[in-house]
Amino acid sequence: MYPEHLVAPMRADLTSAGFQELKTNTEVDSFMNSQKGTALVVVNSVCGCAAGAARPGVKLALQNSTHKPTNLVTVFAGVDTDATAKTREYLMPYPPSSPSIALFKDGELVHFVERHHIEGRNANMIAEHLKMVFEEFCA
Repeated sequence: MYPEHLVAPMRADLTSAGFQELKTNTEVDSFMNSQKGTALVVVNSVCGCAAGAARPGVKLALQNSTHKPTNLVTVFAGVDTDATAKTREYLMPYPPSSPSIALFKDGELVHFVERHHIEGRNANMIAEHLKMVFEEFCA
């Protein structure tokens, strides 16, 4: 578990962009069971690929996309462990991956970007990929 003072800026990186944090398994279940429209779910992380590619790429995609997800939520791996574990149940059959980016439509997982799709790519590459995903599923 990481200390809160260390992760606060990493949390704010997404919450300042409009993401709602889900910090408990109850919050995750409540959101997922009532989710309508599209939802972008980011499993946040302290790693370098989260800081250098995932979070900036997600924000760029949202800033530059015509079509966007209806809901934006995030859980923090290594910090909010119960919420992350519960979120990963909804991400099955994919193995645990952080950071990762998931798109749900009316409660169904329709696209998933695993850590190995984030590593080695820059924020612009992530953003361009997500813009195409948003165009397909959020239109």
